[in-house]
Amino acid sequence: MALLIALVVVLQMLGSFIKIGPLPMSFVLVPIVVGACLLGPKEGAVLGGVFGVITMIMGIVGIDAFSYLLFTANPVWFIIVCLVKAIAAGLCSGLVYKGLGKLFGEKFVYLKTVLAAVTAPIVNTGIFVVGMLLFFFETMEGLPAMFPDAFGSFENAFSLVFLGLAGLNFIGEFLVNLILSPAIVRIVDIVKKKIKI
Repeated sequence: MALLIALVVVLQMLGSFIKIGPLPMSFVLVPIVVGACLLGPKEGAVLGGVFGVITMIMGIVGIDAFSYLLFTANPVWFIIVCLVKAIAAGLCSGLVYKGLGKLFGEKFVYLKTVLAAVTAPIVNTGIFVVGMLLFFFETMEGLPAMFPDAFGSFENAFSLVFLGLAGLNFIGEFLVNLILSPAIVRIVDIVKKKIKI
């Protein structure tokens, strides 16, 4: 657990510096999924919580400019969205893996792990989108005018949230988790055999 927490912290901090356009790429979901599969949904939620806290801190201190913008626009909802989306991503990933484990037993390890791996970005991005639309819609509406170089191609807040922020970030997170799923499966399989879970 300590090793996975350390990985979450490092990957989330590095994620703010690895960008596609204005958006940070998040590799942090990989250790969260590994923890959720190996240790269980509660541990996945804890790992997700660490991810949320680091995201929150980086936004509050201004390391991540977009998160800082959201924090200054609405600090309470920024903190809630950061924590809820991250905790839910780890929890749901673990619940999917555990639920499929009860359904299939030791069979279909690859399928169970892949579905758990893709659950994390779906939940993370889904809650982010809902949060943006419910609590930061006005902030999103002003971004194309404030930052025309980064967001000027989006006509309105809805397209910015869905196509820009969530769309690009989701595709990146989804592909990273999907591509790394075989490695996650291998790690989960080896560790489970070693510790006889």
